[in-house]
Amino acid sequence: MNAFVQGAEPRTTGTAGDRGEIVSSEKAAIDTASVTALLERGRTLATPVLRAAVDRLAPPMDTVAAYHFGWIDAEGRPSDADGGKAVRPALALLSAEAAGSPPEVGIPGAVAVELVHNFSLLHDDLMDGDEQRRHRDTVWKVHGPAQAILVGDALFALAGEILLELGTVEAGRATRRLTAATRKLIDGQAQDISYEHRERVTVEECLEMEGNKTGALLACAVSIGAVLGGADDRTADTLEAYGYHLGLAFQAVDDLLGIWGDPESTGKQTWSDLRQRKKSLPVVAALAEGGAASERLAELLAADAKSADLESFDEQAFATRAALIEEAGGREWTRQEARRQHTSAIEALNRVEMPAGIREQLVALADFVVVRRR
Repeated sequence: MNAFVQGAEPRTTGTAGDRGEIVSSEKAAIDTASVTALLERGRTLATPVLRAAVDRLAPPMDTVAAYHFGWIDAEGRPSDADGGKAVRPALALLSAEAAGSPPEVGIPGAVAVELVHNFSLLHDDLMDGDEQRRHRDTVWKVHGPAQAILVGDALFALAGEILLELGTVEAGRATRRLTAATRKLIDGQAQDISYEHRERVTVEECLEMEGNKTGALLACAVSIGAVLGGADDRTADTLEAYGYHLGLAFQAVDDLLGIWGDPESTGKQTWSDLRQRKKSLPVVAALAEGGAASERLAELLAADAKSADLESFDEQAFATRAALIEEAGGREWTRQEARRQHTSAIEALNRVEMPAGIREQLVALADFVVVRRR
């Protein structure tokens, strides 16, 4: 297991307040190489079924969706743009194998979860006003807000179709888990938006929001293949516990990147979460600390909440806020929380009987999430 997960201090490039990256150890780099093959398997097996699902959409939604997935560019020409890491499809296939089934059994679940995930991305980009995703203009920027909403809705509907067309009892069970996860995901997005307009949010509220927004769908991804393979509810629930904690670890790292991430790697603006007034874990933890830096940060954020346009702020204004978050301990607390959630995820795996090789791959994926640099 890598040094970051075991508790050694992760190294960062840059000084306090700089947009440093989490740097993985040599062992983590080796693990990442094996995870890359795992992710590529998920992408390779799921993409043909995903493309076929998108082809069902009426024009121009099929074209808009193809652009969102990176299959074509804004002019409709074939493209090989980054379509995301495919963590969720990889988890769904491993889920099937954890239950003793071939990975192919998990493909409908992998595709359904990926459709829901991208439904949420389309709507999130519009609600957050994000103009870039994966180094490309977002759908609402290219095709307009109406198409972003409609295509997102269509992807959500397709997810249910893909599962229910299997016509099995297991498909019905999988669909119920997916719809429950989607409701929690939407709950989390609603909480996230409401928190932007509050001066104070507790750490507990933030973790609940992030558990809904990110943890619920990852939890579903890592149980849905097992359910399709006939696993009982106890097995599926325990796999979901792994996925839920993995989602919280994933989001903790994402929150760090949302403030200190390199735009060249993240594909987003510098200080992106601060620009959007996000009450992410580093911010909430810093505000809860109560010292001088915390109080000064609270004053600045309260003033920001009354400002109509943070885009007029210069880089130094955001750098000052980031430095205060770090001084108040928000950055380090969030790193530690990523470790804690990683540990909880691995402990959940210990409660499920599965082939040793599959467990090792799930551990490797968890390590990748915590040390990922992008």
